[in-house]
Amino acid sequence: MTFSGGIGSADREVVSRADIARNIKTTEWLKTELVAGISSLFKGMLKTNDELVADSLANIVVGCYLLGKRLGLPFAALDEKIGEKVKANLDQGHEIEVWYGDFSLLKRYFAGRKT
Repeated sequence: MTFSGGIGSADREVVSRADIARNIKTTEWLKTELVAGISSLFKGMLKTNDELVADSLANIVVGCYLLGKRLGLPFAALDEKIGEKVKANLDQGHEIEVWYGDFSLLKRYFAGRKT
């Protein structure tokens, strides 16, 4: 991008507008990547392709972190929210916890990663 003139408020405004436009474009791109990831996940599930399922889930998780960052959320804030959701589902006796113990396993997994 080429700018003319000296450094002044007009130049900063143009840069700011360019940054805003780039951020909007990036946010929109990340949203489409999430939708594509979900589509890929469903295809992997339909084909019982574990590699495609794992790859798709990983792309969705990474996309969520990057989208959160673009929306002003630090990665740690998302981690904290995930922890809160796991705890809330444990406290409420969510059916998946009752049936499989998945939230307990996830809580232990996250606790083990922090050490």
